[in-house]
Amino acid sequence: YFLRQQLKAIRKELGEEDDNVDLADLNKKIKSTKLPEEAKETVDKEMARLRRIPSSSPEYTVARTYIEWILDLPWRLSTADQLDLDKAQQILDHDHYGLHKIKKRIIEFLAVLKLKPDLHAPILCFVGPPGVGKTSLGQSIARTMGKKFVRISLGGVRDEAEIRGHRRTYIGALPGRIIQSLKKAGSNNPLFMLDEIDKLGADFRGDPSSALLEVLDPEQNFSFVDHYLEIPFDLSKVMFVTTANFMDNIPGPLRDRMEIIELTSYTEDEKVMIAKRHLISKQLTAHALTPDNVVFREKALRKLIRSYTREAGVRNLERRIGSVCRGIARGIVAGNNGRRVLTEKAVERFLGPVEFLPESSARHWGPGLATGLAWTPVGGVLLFIEAAKMKGKGMLTLTGKLGDVMKESATAALTYIRSHADELEIDDELFANLDLHVHVPEGGIPKDGPSAGVAMVTALTSLLSDKVVRRDVAMTGEITLRGDVLPVGGVKEKVLAAVRADIKEIVLPFRNSRDINDISPKSIQGLSCHFVHDIGEAFEYVFE
Repeated sequence: YFLRQQLKAIRKELGEEDDNVDLADLNKKIKSTKLPEEAKETVDKEMARLRRIPSSSPEYTVARTYIEWILDLPWRLSTADQLDLDKAQQILDHDHYGLHKIKKRIIEFLAVLKLKPDLHAPILCFVGPPGVGKTSLGQSIARTMGKKFVRISLGGVRDEAEIRGHRRTYIGALPGRIIQSLKKAGSNNPLFMLDEIDKLGADFRGDPSSALLEVLDPEQNFSFVDHYLEIPFDLSKVMFVTTANFMDNIPGPLRDRMEIIELTSYTEDEKVMIAKRHLISKQLTAHALTPDNVVFREKALRKLIRSYTREAGVRNLERRIGSVCRGIARGIVAGNNGRRVLTEKAVERFLGPVEFLPESSARHWGPGLATGLAWTPVGGVLLFIEAAKMKGKGMLTLTGKLGDVMKESATAALTYIRSHADELEIDDELFANLDLHVHVPEGGIPKDGPSAGVAMVTALTSLLSDKVVRRDVAMTGEITLRGDVLPVGGVKEKVLAAVRADIKEIVLPFRNSRDINDISPKSIQGLSCHFVHDIGEAFEYVFE
């Protein structure tokens, strides 16, 4: 007794806390926290062990930290879902312009949730180019549903322990990011945004994408076990939203567990509306300006979009608007306090010479030239195919930094022409006495894919039959040896590229006709679309 009292007095003088007080606080917290049965048994077992460990021992801190992690998790704490469909629609429309398919999907989910409260949340995956609003859309959905928002960036994550945590045998072990984020959110039904899921890596420390399989599988995630906790945690109430730039980079088993929603690049009209509704006001506020200081004319905005940005989203557009605002702020500080009306000429004064010239047809036009269409991460572009002939022995040369698939398209195109030479009114002897050269300009840029097949056939047929292809017609589609035209991807981007380049008619595969519905009629006003089953039909539209 006397020794204990002396120890108590010494601790008091040293300013150290009494073990009993420390344990009493923990006990109080355990009693006030509603834990699942398994978690309660584990905590009681650890508390019994903690009482036997001296507070000076490192093991004491480890055991106490473990108990505190269990007590701090929101095992039964949930936020009430906001299920007012009209209010949800207003929030979604206020935060984002367009994106009708995604908004419809969210409203449908809320409607079903209203009828069936115990519904498993969908696991959505937004796939699209940078800057189209994937991450901000996740925040908007969380606000719509009244959920806490948690974002985890998975770009460059290579260690499985980042997801599942480290075992307690390691010094300084902690739970994985999933459990840490739940503690931070303070509820067991937040909206989890797993950003850049296509950039997950893997090395000798494990494969994080395999660890995510358990997290994103509704059949398994009701009992997710973190290596640190070693107690099942129910993730079935969490709504997971993931984002990616490229669907092909997402591992197959992970892709199967998610509902893929593609976000395509914005049209010019959509960019103008986004700038008017969001970007201009944001940049004016950021630079201490008001609408009284500057007014952006619509023509000036279109000049910004066409001549100073080339992107699928609106990030660079926002930067350019910011550059203009900085120039105006400088003028105000210098004493020019008048109201500025931003015109096309004013844009050039603030930003300098035009950076991107309009895509135009080749200067010298004649047989052997055709206009194809390509899709890139920053939108669609025109792809000019040039073919030339010279005396030789029937060799085919391909240049322009073409990938294997595109080279095979050119070979298939030549085979089709040779096997249908009579129909195309081409002399058979030409093939044995001529060498052919197919070139795709901008040779420093790698190009690949099968969609230039129709343009390849057209350019070679034009060259060998001395027919001229129309300059105002662009085409896309994969070609077979039989001459069938197969569907391709990126149709929306390609069609919008044709509109920008002042193309009047476009030839598309028949099976891509449904993709035109994704484009507003206003955006393709003045463009005629011809849907073809085979190359013979395409030839009816492409030659002069």
